[in-house]
Amino acid sequence: MDDVVYQSDSIYEQCKYLAADEISFLKVIEGQMPIVADISRADVLLYNWLKDGSPIVLAHAQPHSVSPVYEHSMVGQRIAASQDLTVAGAFLERVHRHEQDPMTNGAPIIKQTYPVRRPGQQRIVGVLRVETNLLEHERQRRRDRTFRRAVRQLQRMAQRAQLSGAESLSPFGESDGIIVTDRERVIRYASGVASNLYRRIGYPGGLVGLHLRELETTDDDLAWAALSQEVCIEQEQEVGERYWITKAIPLHDLPRPGILRWLSQQEGPEPPSHLVLIIRDTTESRRREQELRVKTALIQELHHRIKNNLQTIVALLRMQARRLDYEGARLAIEEAVGRILSVAVIHEFLSNQDSRVINVRDVGNRILNQMREGVLGPDKHIRFYLEGPPIYLPARQATACALVINELLQNAVEHGFTGRREGRVFLVLQDKGDTVVVRVHDDGSGMPDDFSVQDSDSLGLQIVQTLVREDLKGTFKIQNGDGTEVIVTFPKSILGGE
Repeated sequence: MDDVVYQSDSIYEQCKYLAADEISFLKVIEGQMPIVADISRADVLLYNWLKDGSPIVLAHAQPHSVSPVYEHSMVGQRIAASQDLTVAGAFLERVHRHEQDPMTNGAPIIKQTYPVRRPGQQRIVGVLRVETNLLEHERQRRRDRTFRRAVRQLQRMAQRAQLSGAESLSPFGESDGIIVTDRERVIRYASGVASNLYRRIGYPGGLVGLHLRELETTDDDLAWAALSQEVCIEQEQEVGERYWITKAIPLHDLPRPGILRWLSQQEGPEPPSHLVLIIRDTTESRRREQELRVKTALIQELHHRIKNNLQTIVALLRMQARRLDYEGARLAIEEAVGRILSVAVIHEFLSNQDSRVINVRDVGNRILNQMREGVLGPDKHIRFYLEGPPIYLPARQATACALVINELLQNAVEHGFTGRREGRVFLVLQDKGDTVVVRVHDDGSGMPDDFSVQDSDSLGLQIVQTLVREDLKGTFKIQNGDGTEVIVTFPKSILGGE
């Protein structure tokens, strides 16, 4: 492999002599490859040729059921034809090839290579290759003959883009059961996992030989729909006290690969001869999801009650403040009210969403609204502005950030406009990737030249210092210009953490 093309959409356009309808045909195959890779327990690759004659990988499906042959996607890999004779042979000889590669990524690989033609056409428009590591290939060889035949049918249908609806199927997993039936929906093969799944709902005996309608499930209805419509179907069903997701894949008997037999079958496939049912038991995951929903609802209700309690405390403090004659005490209570409300904002957001991750921009906007409604006196005409993108932080970090924003805004209003009735305060949020910057700037009179944070007796600044240093693990600085600007910088925590 000596080159890589990174943009998969443009790969088709770089291929030699591919018409638009041929590209569409190959993209249909690409959509059907994942389920083939899963059931085959193999990597499936789709090839074509660049204009210089070298093969290139157009699509690559890796199995979810076993470890893939390749660690990374091969899409865009350009390969010298001399280094990969199976691809060249399938193209030149126009026949299916089966051979063993002595070493791919350190392990022997069995390669099944199929020339790809559109139905009724002789022209080869690609090569489909199924690659299986030798150990998995030997395991597959020892499996039931009916299952092995179904896998071959599946691969050959993908070769002709005839797995209609396969692109919408969910991935196959190691814990999924497989059943193969004939056209009459009589079970001809059942994997050990499938037998265990049915044993859980009351079928202790063997399944082979039973008709699907003998099972107390909707499998027979699903199988009939898939066979009659000749399309892959997936549905969820409740079986007793369990939940299953079942996929139905109709299979056609296709001619064995070969140019003469291929051309003799141009009229298309016969009706489906077999059906593959894939069953996944999702009961435990459904129960965990239900438990999570209940816990989330309880936590949201708890946050809602905390918010209500905090607002009750705020109402009591404001009643007390109105009864005070000493202005200093009244202002101290109003500052405490602002701090409590900034914490209440966080609990309000947590009570209205499932995630513990909070958008700090929304929090900042809510605090600004609280400032407009509760802090400004009737003689003050100060306008607030919010700038910056949405920034998402974990709840604990967002709470500290909300308190910092509240203190800085409150400090700007109280100390930045002494002797002035009008002014502007800006809250600016910046997302620097791994860090967050919060700027609060006012166009007031500025700080005294000899001002020192360390020597200040401002409770608000002391709170900011503690929150930034201890909770946010960041830094902050104050600078004069056209007014005063405070800059807080802190690293992001891991999203969703406490």
